[in-house]
Amino acid sequence: MKKLEDHPSVRQHLAKLPPPGNARETALDAAWLRGLCLEAGADDVGFVAVDRPELDGQRHEIRELLPDAGLLISFVCRMNREPVRSAARSVANAEFYHVHDRIAHVGHEIVARLEELDIKAVNPPMGFPMEVARDGKQWVISHKPIAVAAGLGQMGIHRNVIHPKFGNFILLGTIVTDARISEESRPIDYNPCLECKLCVAACPVGAIELDGHFNFSACYTHNYREFSGGFTNWIETIADSKNAKAYRAKVEDAETASMWQSLSFGANYKAAYCMAVCPAGEDVIGAFWNNRKQFLEDIVKPLQNKKETIYVVPGSDAEQHVIRRFPHKRVKRVSNGLRTKSIRSFLRMLPLFFQRHQAKDLNATYHFTFTGLEEAKATVVIRQQTITVTAGHTGQADFELTADSGTWIRVLGKTEHPLPAMLLRKIRTKGPLKLLTAFRKCFPS
Repeated sequence: MKKLEDHPSVRQHLAKLPPPGNARETALDAAWLRGLCLEAGADDVGFVAVDRPELDGQRHEIRELLPDAGLLISFVCRMNREPVRSAARSVANAEFYHVHDRIAHVGHEIVARLEELDIKAVNPPMGFPMEVARDGKQWVISHKPIAVAAGLGQMGIHRNVIHPKFGNFILLGTIVTDARISEESRPIDYNPCLECKLCVAACPVGAIELDGHFNFSACYTHNYREFSGGFTNWIETIADSKNAKAYRAKVEDAETASMWQSLSFGANYKAAYCMAVCPAGEDVIGAFWNNRKQFLEDIVKPLQNKKETIYVVPGSDAEQHVIRRFPHKRVKRVSNGLRTKSIRSFLRMLPLFFQRHQAKDLNATYHFTFTGLEEAKATVVIRQQTITVTAGHTGQADFELTADSGTWIRVLGKTEHPLPAMLLRKIRTKGPLKLLTAFRKCFPS
């Protein structure tokens, strides 16, 4: 019987020269690995060990992706600036998707070259496809904090990574490997952000505020209108329409055409204006520094002055912002299409969907108790237009709510009316009902 070691594939494997630093024995040379990534098409690259404290929040997810993960490779591909700045969103989105494809290609090439050296490597996507059937966080890993830890930039108030050279005209990729490295990258020792607040001025929904507050709901509802949440809302609009005439009364032909385009060619980002107007970065700052007035006229004002439809949740901070700041833009009231599937997700999402200006006069502590299939206790404090959510009951409650977990999820999803649930004692409250009304006002959907 032929011995396994005599098999041609085994013999070929054994005959391989060891790579420049076997991942399981010796650390890879950082300069060599950087060169490999640049040859694959990356414009810059950095390295982060999986045990770095900056990755504490997602180390479990990284290990789920690759159990013996040891090193993360973060890389960037530069975008062309002028297409991103264009008020014609088709031009900007074509640039986004071109570089998105390039990120996927570069990641694939790096993984292929590492596999040739018997190094395990995985390149999770930077955008879609995602784990869309999963409740809560749908992306596999968060690329931005990895890029910051790898020394590729700092996070701006617009929640984009600003690269020291390319500014925020970049897209990010990540490779998870079982390798080790001779020398890690470290965060840059200065912040390239200019604190110019042009992103605040340009955002049509007021998602970025002067004090750095970020309204996730406002950004998601408008900018990602053609992605999963907005698409769900559009489908439900179709289902709720009695006939074609009723549908056209709710959805204009231009929006229908835009949805068709998203299905055929890729969903369009409606307003990545924060990225378009940012002047940070060595390659970008010149035009802003040399003539700020002209920079505003050429880049910021065309986006501010553009007549366009802005998608907002009724009663949201975004709706008030558009009406006040951009009266020439058309407001369309929609649902963001997001529905929580668990109590855990509900509690985690509260800070993201909190509308601080709707909570202007609210100062209260809420105790939530959930029973049934998913038991949980939580304290929600809304005070001075801020929100904190903690596990368990702490402090003196101004309002208490106890609910069967399944019933509460159905009420949130608007498939069950709260009144019968309260009459059947599936939802019980203690305290002034006006506090429940005020709470709901902070989370329009």
